[in-house]
Amino acid sequence: MKAAVIGTGVICEQHLVGLKRVDAARLVAVCDLSPAMASYTADRFGADATYTDYQRMLDEAKPDVVHVLTPPPTHLRIVTDCLDAGAHVFVEKPAAPTYGELEKLMDASKRTGRALVEDHNYRFNTTVQQIEKLVEEGELGTVGEVEVRMVLGIRGEGGRFADRHLRHPSHDMPAGVIHEFITHLAYLALMFVPRDTPRDFDRVSALWSNHGGGDHFRYDDLDATAIVGKTHLRIRSSCHTGPDCFVLTVRGSEGYAETDLFQPFVRVVKPRKGGKQLSPLVNQFANGMTLVNASARNFRDKIMQRSAYEGLHELVERVYDALRDGRPMPVSLDDMDSTSRLVDALVAGQETV
Repeated sequence: MKAAVIGTGVICEQHLVGLKRVDAARLVAVCDLSPAMASYTADRFGADATYTDYQRMLDEAKPDVVHVLTPPPTHLRIVTDCLDAGAHVFVEKPAAPTYGELEKLMDASKRTGRALVEDHNYRFNTTVQQIEKLVEEGELGTVGEVEVRMVLGIRGEGGRFADRHLRHPSHDMPAGVIHEFITHLAYLALMFVPRDTPRDFDRVSALWSNHGGGDHFRYDDLDATAIVGKTHLRIRSSCHTGPDCFVLTVRGSEGYAETDLFQPFVRVVKPRKGGKQLSPLVNQFANGMTLVNASARNFRDKIMQRSAYEGLHELVERVYDALRDGRPMPVSLDDMDSTSRLVDALVAGQETV
């Protein structure tokens, strides 16, 4: 399959690292408004050609799959053009700034018969997959609460979001910079809602704050709750607590499991052999050993420069495998639909501080 990328920003490298794992794919073209960036990326990853005009790239290179990695406000036009040109599209999150725009993209995908996949990469990280397996095997009982908490000190001087002289495009999203990350929080929360539960979002509370003040950041803190059926989803994003973390906690009727995607481990508290009296001690011992082993593994990964993007590499491979074999995409249109509607509900239901 002939692959191409449009946009060579920070995330491009991770898409192309994932693409190198796919034997059936060949990078035929790299497109960026900056010819220097396009050339640098093409040289590094062995692309056949570079472009600064994506329409020309679609006409000449005729890629089978296009990775659209440009800022979200550009996605509607670029993704639609790629689908109309006959290419499948793997688009960075959020696929669209609003649900209304996402509906147009999904309609274009159905009309052209081409696949459309939004990057839900953290769903495919090892520890998240482990927690999903625990849920599927009933180890935690019935899921009643999912909390996703992301802490990023992105307001600090020197950060790409804090730079007033080179304004980051995410500042112009409906929820500002938090909108850049909220898709991750939403799809991780939703993936643990029981599958037979309708994804209705009529019970949503969202407190949006700008604790740091000023007009550069619209918001820098989100504290939200959504109740879907009988499952409570808690979504937190903060720039004012520390250290940086990305914690997922899934609580069921029997126990709970937790991971931090930035320092991966899985802590599981559940009924153990020994009964109700000894279970707390067994849980402490088992999780103590888990944390010791995780610290050694995470130290090794830091030395080897392995990052939290392992899930993206896995997702890229699964997307190409699904295209090759004619199987459903690992991230479905329904997944994208419910995620975008939840984000819209959080933004629409906002109370500001």
